[in-house]
Amino acid sequence: MQKLTDLLDRPIVLVGLMGAGKSTVGRRLARRLGLPFVDSDIAIEEASGASTADLFERFGEVDFRDGERRLVARLVEGDVRVIATGGGAFVDPRTRMLLNERAITVWLDAPIDVLAERTGRRDNRPLLKTGDRAATLARLDGERRAFYAEAQIHVRTRADGAHGDVVEAIVAELRKRLAA
Repeated sequence: MQKLTDLLDRPIVLVGLMGAGKSTVGRRLARRLGLPFVDSDIAIEEASGASTADLFERFGEVDFRDGERRLVARLVEGDVRVIATGGGAFVDPRTRMLLNERAITVWLDAPIDVLAERTGRRDNRPLLKTGDRAATLARLDGERRAFYAEAQIHVRTRADGAHGDVVEAIVAELRKRLAA
């Protein structure tokens, strides 16, 4: 594993819809690679002193995404690490271009039913506060899928798949990409 980690010259950034497992998988991937982990939503909360839900509600999605873009740009300029982004970060064309140029981007693609079940565990997702969670996630998937597809690595997750399996799939793709 050390050989693979030594070959990394840029951060690994996880993208995908909310509930895809970016934070959980990101923590495990970072541990597996011996790298630091950063969750961009937590970094936003620490920098602002408010929850992402509060910021989203107070400033609206456009201003939230602008601040998110600036924070993510700072994160990819730092050390090699694993970064989990918010579900909408990769939709912004400037963020997507920056991440694909300066990081290894990994799309975690999970089925809608899995996303709906996972996101139902907590009530902290501003875009899911109204209406049918599965229908909203299906709509977001339709709107964002083409953007996520621009990620350099695509890993499909399953309802019965363990997070460790997703980590190993990412490691395998990194090995191929870096010829490790």
